[in-house]
Amino acid sequence: MASSLTPRDGPDRPFGELDPRSAATLLAVAGDISLVLDAHGTIRDVALSAGDTQFEAARQWVGRSWSDTVAPDSRSKVDALLREATLQGVSRRRQVNHLLGDGADVPVAYSCLRTGRDGALVAVGRDQRHVSALQQRLVEAQQAMERDYWRLRHVETRYRLLFQLASDGILVLDAATLKVLDANSAAGQVFAEAADRLIGRTFPFGADAHATRMLEELVSTARSAGRAGDITVTLQDGRSVHASASCFRQESSTLLLVRLSSLVANGETGGRSPSRLLDLLERSPDAFVVTDLEGAILSANRAFLDIAEVASEEQVRGVSIGTFIGRPGADFAMFTGMLRRNGVVRLMATAARGSHGHQSEVEVSAVWVPEGEQPSIGFAIRDIGRRLASGPHGARDLTRAVEELTGLVGRVSLRDLVRDTVDLVERHFIEAALELTNDNRTSAAEVLGVSRQSLYVKLRRHRLVTPGADRDDDPAT
Repeated sequence: MASSLTPRDGPDRPFGELDPRSAATLLAVAGDISLVLDAHGTIRDVALSAGDTQFEAARQWVGRSWSDTVAPDSRSKVDALLREATLQGVSRRRQVNHLLGDGADVPVAYSCLRTGRDGALVAVGRDQRHVSALQQRLVEAQQAMERDYWRLRHVETRYRLLFQLASDGILVLDAATLKVLDANSAAGQVFAEAADRLIGRTFPFGADAHATRMLEELVSTARSAGRAGDITVTLQDGRSVHASASCFRQESSTLLLVRLSSLVANGETGGRSPSRLLDLLERSPDAFVVTDLEGAILSANRAFLDIAEVASEEQVRGVSIGTFIGRPGADFAMFTGMLRRNGVVRLMATAARGSHGHQSEVEVSAVWVPEGEQPSIGFAIRDIGRRLASGPHGARDLTRAVEELTGLVGRVSLRDLVRDTVDLVERHFIEAALELTNDNRTSAAEVLGVSRQSLYVKLRRHRLVTPGADRDDDPAT
């Protein structure tokens, strides 16, 4: 397309019969602003599109060099536009940033072409402020979607954990077709099958004829009334179970939740299998460790071994839990003191250390059994590093972030604490300056008393600029 605009020799060349002022006026219709330039890049005239008042201050540019009207990081782009138009007749489009009289930094995309008379040039520009605003809104929408995604992931993880730890069998059905959409491991034990083999089957199943009719009435009542009370039914293998159902909505679908509780011979709900609980704890995504009253590890699940960065339980058995959790020699005494007073510890924030030096932020809950044949303490440990990383940050989160840094005293050296605090405060003031200037980086640099190039370096270091979102506005391009 650029080649079709290249001036040709002879009387047919574009704008060959037009003076530069007329050419600029004509081209202003296609853009927001047109500049008439001499061969040295000095502005001889300015033409604005009809009714455009946003560039009224540009009329004062007449007699000035085009390079003097733009930000320092855009001057190399202006030189490239002039050079290409002089040599080739027309330049490719480039974005430069004008400094208007009110201090606003206005991005304008220019194309420059030679009119053919005495080396005169015309630069045609389109205002890019609406594009920058759309890019900013897109970045904000992407960040909001990312936060929502991780929040939903946390909710789903908690749901799956509770769903699988439930001692009663639970089936989630499509209310329209009664097909099983989800089933926990306890439901698989009720029907003596693997839980995943129940998915896709039409409920009711696995019961005698009379029990099947009762279950059909149960789900029908739940579908119409919202819930249905407990009934006792007999399965094909002769075992009896309590069954109840409730109806709920999820997005545009109606679902049924069927709860099945096994019965023992005396008619009471069957007890939970200790072996099953141990198996679930072993597979839990949260770490679980049992110690004696002195803190020596007696047993630990797979998730704790991952935190400790060891391959087998034998490598941690007998080792003090303070080696891996909390401040050495300090937090365990705090745990035992709280256990003596309250019997439990809930969601205490601390740090975990692996054998190879990896550290992570964790929440610890604890309970103890000081009596019995083997007094012990149980610790439930959850990694919250990802939660902290995906949470809100910046000016609104400064107080919370400083409190979190204060909580690291005793676990991190003073030098690292001071460095992290300086980075945090610097990021806070940069974000505050960008908010104050409506994301105008030139004005933000002036407010902060730093150069524009220095501000760009700090934006990249604190990851406050999206790579590729505004490459033309980057002084490095």
